[in-house]
Amino acid sequence: MAAIATADIELAANSTSTNDLRPDPSSNTTRVAATSAITPFDLTFSVKLKLASAILCFFNAGINDGSLGALLPYILRHYTLSTSQIAFCYLAAFLGWLVAALLNSYARLRIGDGGLIIAGAALQFVAQLFRFWSPPFSVFAVTFGIVALGQGTQEPSANTFVSGVKRSHRWLGAVHGCYALGGLCGPLLATAIASHGNWATFYYVPTGIGALNLALCGYAFRDQIVWGKVSGDQSATRQSKTALRELSATVKQKSVWQLSIFFFLYLGACITAGGWVVEFLVVVRDGDLASVGYVAAAFNGGTALGRFVLAEPTYRWGEKRMLTIYGIASVALELVFWLVPNIVVNAVMVCIMGFVLGPFFATGISVGSKIIPTELHPDSLELRNGTSRRCRISCIDRHYLWSRRRPSPAADASGTSVSDGH
Repeated sequence: MAAIATADIELAANSTSTNDLRPDPSSNTTRVAATSAITPFDLTFSVKLKLASAILCFFNAGINDGSLGALLPYILRHYTLSTSQIAFCYLAAFLGWLVAALLNSYARLRIGDGGLIIAGAALQFVAQLFRFWSPPFSVFAVTFGIVALGQGTQEPSANTFVSGVKRSHRWLGAVHGCYALGGLCGPLLATAIASHGNWATFYYVPTGIGALNLALCGYAFRDQIVWGKVSGDQSATRQSKTALRELSATVKQKSVWQLSIFFFLYLGACITAGGWVVEFLVVVRDGDLASVGYVAAAFNGGTALGRFVLAEPTYRWGEKRMLTIYGIASVALELVFWLVPNIVVNAVMVCIMGFVLGPFFATGISVGSKIIPTELHPDSLELRNGTSRRCRISCIDRHYLWSRRRPSPAADASGTSVSDGH
């Protein structure tokens, strides 16, 4: 899957098509993202503060996303759910990202990038408030949609800002490395808490981090808030038309859809690996839940290390060449994971696979910032993110069900049977 994603980003990188549809030139709405792509930001104190806020934004998202894999066995058993029923959480998340992708163009004109970032932080914080008291499953599932809506409004604007800073490839690697670092801390904390008490109490952690994220975003991006101000020559009707024109121009960009496929396949591989590896090791490999819960942290730890360490070599030695190498390596590691029925070997393979998959996301953002017209960067990020989140539904549950119903060749050879349900 990662190898196919590499081919998609190569096609996108070779695409030079542009679109004549542009936002209304009479618009006086300030676009920090557009300016930054032309003249990269110097690292002033204000820019550093915004970078710190972006880092915390992605660390917070990593804590939330990374913890689900470790908590999933506890959630399934607490609510007595089947794997098909848990898919409602992923469906809610997809709908949240989809709503964000559709509304952000208009919302950006009304409240600015700063307003979007702060609103996204607020939505994520509110969602966490409904989790730590073990609510009914219907409420718990809805919180995934609220979190996704918050991430979908916050992350594209934060990504666009970071891509406009000098040496953005390094900063993008650092920011997305901190997402993976959050993905490392999430499973560690979740497993430690859930194995010694109520699993839902883990959500006190992202609630506290979410409050800090909201406070820092509010302070750092306060100068980029519009809060409904409409310029004299820009009526509300004209703003709506501008938003629709930008969204239409984004949809017509061939490179946007190529990169969407790239992120779709990449996130499908990562979410499946990190989100279901614990349940796979418990059900298929007969692992102890309290012990194998940390394997999800191994994957995210490898991803974090890869994003920090491999960002510069990937940039210097060629993004297409290096992602091709990483993709081939990840397929080989996945085969070893599948064919060798040993939990220790599986954990090591998952960790190394996370390492080689680490640079994919930041590289995709970096390539997109170069080949997509500047004024379409935020909208294209929203569309790519919304499309890629569809893989949470289309890949994860089917992959997991397939793995439970059909043992690996190694298990066949050894006569190992696989349980077919809870």
